[in-house]
Amino acid sequence: MIIAVDGPAASGKGTIAKALARHYGLPCLDTGLLYRAVGLNVLKNSGDPDREADALTACVFEDALLDDPALRNEAVGSLASRVSVHQAVRNALVQRQRDFATQLGGAILDGRDIATVIAPDANAKLFVTASVHVRAQRRFNDAASQGGHPDMDSLIADIQARDTRDMSRDHAPLRMADGADLLDTSDLTIDAAVQKAIALVDAQLEGRRIG
Repeated sequence: MIIAVDGPAASGKGTIAKALARHYGLPCLDTGLLYRAVGLNVLKNSGDPDREADALTACVFEDALLDDPALRNEAVGSLASRVSVHQAVRNALVQRQRDFATQLGGAILDGRDIATVIAPDANAKLFVTASVHVRAQRRFNDAASQGGHPDMDSLIADIQARDTRDMSRDHAPLRMADGADLLDTSDLTIDAAVQKAIALVDAQLEGRRIG
């Protein structure tokens, strides 16, 4: 069984994917970490994330890099969005994701092109979203809880820029896949969003739709 969870930055897709993994007893991959790892590698190599050759070179990394706490900061998130526009980078990471998706027993993957490119035949597909201001507030709260001093206007601008890059790139743009269910988490608590996600996935697995 493969469950695909797509959506823009800070929509709650990662939290939902992890909760679904616990509920269904499946391994989970945050595919965004792969692109963050590439972005961080570019930074470490003093490369240019907008230069395809530099980004492609940075695609070679050990799995241990995925546990680096630096992958979670906003600067690396922005680098990930920039390197992900390169088709060569996406090609380099596709098989890594498909191998995870097709492992024995199944898996859950969250990202931006899981149901459209990586696993279009997934058994269940969700597109998780939220308003820009709600997503910026989540980023603000996360940064503040870690002792940071985030600027709300900058966070909003960054999210809007990332959305534009993700949705307008030539290769595998962010969009809701055919057959996916939309889950807007703007006005939902984490528990409510998770329960809604489980209900939507159960319905898809049973061949019915929730209106």
